[in-house]
Amino acid sequence: MAGGKKKNRKGGFTLVELIVVVSLIGIIAAIALKQMGQTQVKAYVSSMKADLRNFALAEESYFYDNGMYASNASMVGDAFIATPGVTITINEATKSGWSATTTHPRTSIKCYLFSEFAAPIGAATEAGTLVCT
Repeated sequence: MAGGKKKNRKGGFTLVELIVVVSLIGIIAAIALKQMGQTQVKAYVSSMKADLRNFALAEESYFYDNGMYASNASMVGDAFIATPGVTITINEATKSGWSATTTHPRTSIKCYLFSEFAAPIGAATEAGTLVCT
């Protein structure tokens, strides 16, 4: 080239371009991980709700067979098996009603349910309505 400067650039990316791309990937990964964490909590809560509903059925079945409600989950036998990680606590079990709570070690949320003639528990204020807080 006469009178001009010759650019001596090989094909490839500059350091600034690489830093921008890596930063964008990091931001996208952070957003995805946050969403994944929220999805996991929803899954734990769904397991706790399902276990509490299944326990309610087992508890009613136990009542019809024995004339009283089971005071611990193992009393209902094979009619109820909790999901791994979910803990069910029977707070009240009398001849007239029962109440129970489910928890999971990976979330601070608890689920509550009580039958018609048991005392309300946790955030549950209506008999038969499952509430998680």
